[in-house]
Amino acid sequence: MEKWTPKHEAPEPLEGPVVATVVGGTILWFVLFLAQLPFYGWFADHGHTWWVWTPLAGAGLGLIGIWYVRGRDAALKRHAARAEGKDAATGAEAADKALSSDKALSGDRPDRADRTA
Repeated sequence: MEKWTPKHEAPEPLEGPVVATVVGGTILWFVLFLAQLPFYGWFADHGHTWWVWTPLAGAGLGLIGIWYVRGRDAALKRHAARAEGKDAATGAEAADKALSSDKALSGDRPDRADRTA
């Protein structure tokens, strides 16, 4: 049997409003729980009380999901800020090296702007 190999690379994962999506889903589960709560007697009579408790479990798991995705989002932002700071530092070092090499080529003669009183 021939080994399956992909014909093209997989696309990058889509990043969207993950926190807002999880918060919206959690709110939806809780609203479903509240909407079914007045009918608890009917569900109990027919042996379907799990219909009431399932949305409550979904809302509880959604709270855990909110905590998780907020932490993930904060970690992604910290990583991006750290990478941006590292890029800025690398750019500043390159500019300093270019400036010092220009001064070395000009014979280390200070410009008027470089003189101090």
